[in-house]
Amino acid sequence: MTSSRRRAVIAGLTGLAGLFAGVWLCNIWIVSTTESRVYEELSAVPSREVGLVLGTSRKTPDRRWSNPHFAHRIEAAAALYKAGKVKRLLVSGDNHVPEYDEPSDMRDALVAAGVPSGAIVLDHAGFRTLDSVVRAKQVFGQTRLTIVSEAFHNYRALFICRHYGIDAVAFNASPVSLRVSTWPTVREWLARVKVVLDLYVLRTGPRFLGEPIKA
Repeated sequence: MTSSRRRAVIAGLTGLAGLFAGVWLCNIWIVSTTESRVYEELSAVPSREVGLVLGTSRKTPDRRWSNPHFAHRIEAAAALYKAGKVKRLLVSGDNHVPEYDEPSDMRDALVAAGVPSGAIVLDHAGFRTLDSVVRAKQVFGQTRLTIVSEAFHNYRALFICRHYGIDAVAFNASPVSLRVSTWPTVREWLARVKVVLDLYVLRTGPRFLGEPIKA
């Protein structure tokens, strides 16, 4: 191997090691600064006026099967409401085309689970977690929240809340089997890097804000 080729290999390996170190450090930072505010047991969750239910599709990506992530979030949100841990539920998700409407699907599922429709507020512009969290404060006027999603997702949501001065805790929905959750979990490792860049480098905001809405 020539010296120039050797230098190129060393530079490539160094860059790769730096990339992996960056991913690892971002993940450690996010989890370590939020894990004390994540709850597994319903009885231990502090009371809040509003629970923010983070959106996901009702169906799996191939549209053939029901999405267990969706079902488990609905189950957790309904349990919070019925236990009196929240008084209202803000359901926030993607509605970028008429035939894809996460918030309405969540509302319908919550009503079917026994939550009154009057206790549910819809945010149709929660295109991603950052949008959902920031809009909860800047559009819906909420500064104290209970986030509802899976454990791997809740850490990042709480990290965003912390950055924006929102007093938030999170309630973990029941875990989904590894067969279904492997890719979302891997993707979350990368999403945590992206949110650090969004908050501290790119200063990324929500795609849409708008007039205040009472939640």
